[in-house]
Amino acid sequence: MPAAGRVLLRSVTVWLLLQSLLLLASCLRSAAAFPKGCYPSEEEGLKTFRCSNARLTEVPRDIPNDTNRLYLDSNRIPFLPRDAFRDLPLLLELDLSHNAIASVESGAFRGLAEHLHSLDLSSNRLVSVSKDAFSNLKAKVNLSNNPWLCDCRLQELIRTVDLAAGSSGGIVCDSSAQEEHVGKAFLQVIADTDFCNVYKKTTDIAMLVTMFGWFAMVISYLVYYVRQNQEDARRHLEYLKSLPSKQRRSEESSTISTVV
Repeated sequence: MPAAGRVLLRSVTVWLLLQSLLLLASCLRSAAAFPKGCYPSEEEGLKTFRCSNARLTEVPRDIPNDTNRLYLDSNRIPFLPRDAFRDLPLLLELDLSHNAIASVESGAFRGLAEHLHSLDLSSNRLVSVSKDAFSNLKAKVNLSNNPWLCDCRLQELIRTVDLAAGSSGGIVCDSSAQEEHVGKAFLQVIADTDFCNVYKKTTDIAMLVTMFGWFAMVISYLVYYVRQNQEDARRHLEYLKSLPSKQRRSEESSTISTVV
């Protein structure tokens, strides 16, 4: 083989080797950026990012922004902060089941309203969540197997979200103002009890009691004021009776004029 040919072959070989090394280095950097136990994949034509059983204590920050499915189940995440998923505009499915989530801040799912169609929050530690945390969200939501407090707040939340099929029976009262509700499915309870109406009645009664208290105080003050003035007038009249006749008549006239 001519020398020129050998040089060309060697150059091509070196170039291909360098490209391979660069590609490998890029892949290694991408892998190193992911939390331990997390990895990307493609499943059923959808870009998936799995972090199941990765011992996470917070939502990872380096999730590819073209992710369609995100699995964060079976971790130790305690709460969802505001804008936790704002950089995932193409997310379709979000699995947060079997964590320790006890708090969901308002705006935690901001940016997901347009595309997200499945949200799993089952088997966490949710007791009470504001309906604002799910505002504008159209996803099917699974809220089962949480230690819910059955009250007006939960009733408003249930009316706001679109529950996943078959999950409503798993929303059970772990605590309630009325002991007989504990252990019962929430949808069964609100079929007979309107928590928000009961709360409104209680508030109205409290306001009436407060107003009656203030009214009673005003009346008591007026009665005291009138009696005090009557006592002062009686003492003044007794004093006038003890004066000489002319001075008494003058004082009486003055007193009458003052009263009028």
